[in-house]
Amino acid sequence: METSSSPSEELSIADLQRHIRTMYFEKDVARGVDGTFMWLMEEIGELAAALRGNDRANLAEEFADVIAWLATIANVADIDLNAALVAKYGSGCPGCARLECECPNSEKP
Repeated sequence: METSSSPSEELSIADLQRHIRTMYFEKDVARGVDGTFMWLMEEIGELAAALRGNDRANLAEEFADVIAWLATIANVADIDLNAALVAKYGSGCPGCARLECECPNSEKP
């Protein structure tokens, strides 16, 4: 079993997904995709509430929770988030293929 380590100044998407996997994978797999998805939705609700408030520290925590639960569900679903992000956004906007999106505002890029 690994011991705790000091927090890093930076955590890439790939590092985060591995970190979350190391900490929680057995519990996450036991919960399954459906149960994990419900936790993600709860965190998104908490983020929505924090966005309406003025507590910046709470807002930052809720953003972190949403990203952590997204990494969790990706682990359970066996999806490499870094690879998925590079494939979809690594060359720019998926709609217009530009680094600075030029898609019409009426379209979702």
